[in-house]
Amino acid sequence: MVTSPELDHPTVLTSSRAAGGHLARICFKTGPPTHTGVELEWTVHDAADPARPVEGERLRVALGRHCPPTLDGTSPATPLRHGSTVTVEPGGQVEISTAPRTSVGALIQATRDDVTELTGLLEAAGLVLGRSGIDPHRPPLPVVHTPRYRAMRRVFDGRGPAGRTMMYSTAGLQVCLDAGETAQVPARWATAHAVGPPLLAAFATADRHAGRPTGWASARMAAWLRIDPARTRPVWTPQRADQDPVTDWTAYVLDAPLLCLRRGGPDWTPPAGVTFADWLDGALPRPPTTDDLDYHVSTLFPPVRPRGYLEVRYLDAQPGREWTLPLAVLSALLADAGTTRRAYAVAAPQAHRWVAAARHGLRDPALADTAVELFDLARTALPGLGLPPDLHEEIDRGVRRRRAVAGRRNR
Repeated sequence: MVTSPELDHPTVLTSSRAAGGHLARICFKTGPPTHTGVELEWTVHDAADPARPVEGERLRVALGRHCPPTLDGTSPATPLRHGSTVTVEPGGQVEISTAPRTSVGALIQATRDDVTELTGLLEAAGLVLGRSGIDPHRPPLPVVHTPRYRAMRRVFDGRGPAGRTMMYSTAGLQVCLDAGETAQVPARWATAHAVGPPLLAAFATADRHAGRPTGWASARMAAWLRIDPARTRPVWTPQRADQDPVTDWTAYVLDAPLLCLRRGGPDWTPPAGVTFADWLDGALPRPPTTDDLDYHVSTLFPPVRPRGYLEVRYLDAQPGREWTLPLAVLSALLADAGTTRRAYAVAAPQAHRWVAAARHGLRDPALADTAVELFDLARTALPGLGLPPDLHEEIDRGVRRRRAVAGRRNR
C-alpha cells in the first residue's frame, strides 16, 4: 500500500463504514493524472539449461546488496541505480518496481537502465531473464519460503493446482497510473478495466508451460482466474458500469476471505471462509486494525487494483524491451479525458470477455478487431506523451507491428 501517517499508528476498526473510509483515503488518492510507474516481473533461468531449477541461494548471491529481505534478512535491499526496488516472488521470479515519474519517456529510460543493471547481475551468475508470462520450461516449484507464502499455498491448494501455478510459474507486467481528479476517477477506472480483455489478448505471451502447449494464449491469466473469484475477479463489470468505484472496491475487500492472518510463529493460515467483514463483526479474538486491512488488501489480486493509483495487473510479461509497448499504449489511452472516453467506447463491448481473451487471444475475431482500434487510438494519442523523437518512433513502430499482427489474426 501507499504510505500514510495512519500506517504508523494503526487504529482499531469497529465497522464497515470505518473500513470503507480508510479504503477511500488510501486506495483512491485523487489529483491530476501526471505520474506513471511500471512493475516488471520475470521468471529466471539457468543460462545453459533453462529447465534447471534455480535455488534461492543462487539468486541471493547474484542480487547481492539488492536482494530483498525475503531471501536475506540482513540485506540492505538497496534500490537499483535509478530507484527501482527488487523483489523475489515465491517461485524465484524477480521483479523490479520503479519509482513513479511524471514523464513516460523518463520512466522508460530509467527503467531500461535498471533492467540492464539487473540483467548484468544475473548474467554474472549464469542466469537470464525469461521472455514470457509463464515458465515454459519448468513445473511449479517453491523457492522463497515465508509465513505469507505458506499460508497462501495452503489456502489455494484447497481449490486446486492453479494457486501453485500462479505463485511459482507466472510473470506479469503491471502498469501504474494515477487515479485522477475526483471527477475523473470513474471514467479512468472503467476504461482501465474495459480495455483489459483486448489488450490481454494482444499482449499474451504465456501459451507454453513446463515444456508443453497449454491451449491458452495466456495460461498466466488462466491461473489467476481459477484461483479464487472472491480475490481475482474484476472489481468493475459492464453490468455495474455506473457504480461508484469506492463503493464497489469496499464491498470487494470486505467480502473477500482472509488469505493470511499474521501472528507469531510460522503458521499464518486463517480460519477457513472468514471474510474481513466477518472479522469486523467479531469472528476472531481481536478486532482488526487499519494495518490489518491494508495487509488484507495486499492479498487481493483483481485485474485492476487501486493502491492510491490504478495498478493494471492483467498483462503478461513481455520479451526483451517489448514491455515498453503496453506501457505506452495504456498511458496513451488514458492520457486525456477525450481519449479515455473513446477508448471506453471502443472496448466496452468486449469488457466482460476475460476468459475468452486468456484462452483465445487474438484468435478471437472480436477481440482482435477491438485491439486494432485501440492501437489506432493509442497511436493518435501517442504525441501527447511527449516522448523524445527516437523513442516516439520506436514505440510507434512497435505498436504498428502489433496492430498488423492483430489485423492478420482476425482473418
